[in-house]
Amino acid sequence: MERKTLLGHPPGLFVLFFTEMWERFSFYGMRSLLVLYMTQHLIAAAQSGSSPVIGFEGLKNVLEALFGPLAVQPLASQIYGLYTGFVYFTPLFGGLLADRLLGPRNTVVLGAVLMALGHFLMAFEAGFLLALLLLILGNGCFKPNISTQVGGLYPPGDPRRDGAYTVFYMGINLGSFFSPLVCGTLGQIYGWHYGFAAAGVGMLAGLFIYLAGQKYLRVEGESGGPKPASDTQPLSGADWKAVGGLIVLAVLNIVFWAVYEQQGNTLQLFADSDVDRHIFGWEMPSTWFQSLNPAFILLFAPVLAGLSRFLAGHGRDPGSIGKMALGSALLGASFLILIAALAGTGGGNKMALGWLVLCTLVYTLGELYLSPIGLSLVSKLAPARLLGLLMGMWFLSSFFGNYLSGYIGSFYERMPRESFFLLLAALGIGMGLAIFALKSPLKKAVGDA
Repeated sequence: MERKTLLGHPPGLFVLFFTEMWERFSFYGMRSLLVLYMTQHLIAAAQSGSSPVIGFEGLKNVLEALFGPLAVQPLASQIYGLYTGFVYFTPLFGGLLADRLLGPRNTVVLGAVLMALGHFLMAFEAGFLLALLLLILGNGCFKPNISTQVGGLYPPGDPRRDGAYTVFYMGINLGSFFSPLVCGTLGQIYGWHYGFAAAGVGMLAGLFIYLAGQKYLRVEGESGGPKPASDTQPLSGADWKAVGGLIVLAVLNIVFWAVYEQQGNTLQLFADSDVDRHIFGWEMPSTWFQSLNPAFILLFAPVLAGLSRFLAGHGRDPGSIGKMALGSALLGASFLILIAALAGTGGGNKMALGWLVLCTLVYTLGELYLSPIGLSLVSKLAPARLLGLLMGMWFLSSFFGNYLSGYIGSFYERMPRESFFLLLAALGIGMGLAIFALKSPLKKAVGDA
């Protein structure tokens, strides 16, 4: 019997699209405010005792024992890195939980509930660290299992799968685009907790859509329960090569995210204090800067997809590995733009907004050449019974990268701006060169996927 489709894809893709859109709305809405909230309100209030935060002194003592005394901005950067890092650490266990016990659907629901609770708990200063913990655990359950369900909608070898991940990635960025405009504006203008509450409402919307669309997500071979005992076939040599290649790419991926995630950390602070955001006399809220990246993704993802098809048709497509190397190099090159712009400001003047927009455009193009390609590679190459685990492993590389982003960000106020951005440029370009140097052995491992 012919299956129903919507725009050439199973309707379940669009259930997952809108579920992920609202989850990303909640995640990035909260993230757009996080560093500003800590540097401008929470840490000072916690240290003065006017608004105690449960567990704050213990965490601060541990960090200072490791890294020495931390002023407000370096401390905020370290907490930001720990939060965003562990957000990508827990998917490893969320994948195992789905693979071995709950199934992907139940694990997604559990994650959504935990994240909604975490966002609403952000309204209370005392519960700040507990809120972050709930968000970390919830994301670990949600993230790998919503991604693997996209691939599960298609039979093996279906040429629509790459296009499906592109559509799914657009949903991620649609939510990411609107969240700083809504949550950021509410938080900066009307009060921090209004912004965090809006993120919680977004998460509930995603959960409702996911539950309402269950009838479209019944994928053959996915009962939503434990894996059958018969699923114990040993991995082939080709499977082990694919797993090894994915692990190497995941390790290299760490540096990409360490640099890329500065947009929610030090680049947000830079946009708030060092960039002239006046437009015809009106000052744009600095959190709106974080809407530029998803806006450019929405604009340029179809363009790059068309370019890829054109190059493939003429036998000049660089392949997945080549694209990931180019993406990393573009990420590093974007910070050279800021260095050049700072050299022209004359010292004490603020940078024109256009330079930050151009920087964001370039590293967004770099992201488009790396992030969706990586998700698709895992979906296509991972052995079926290890799919959840390996998707979690891919996100685990983001754990190390995001934590490293917090550590690198702690030097933001200790280094001249030009030197700090030069460090980021060197890391991004260096990773691109490393992937390019390993292109031949990696292609042997993962093929031309």
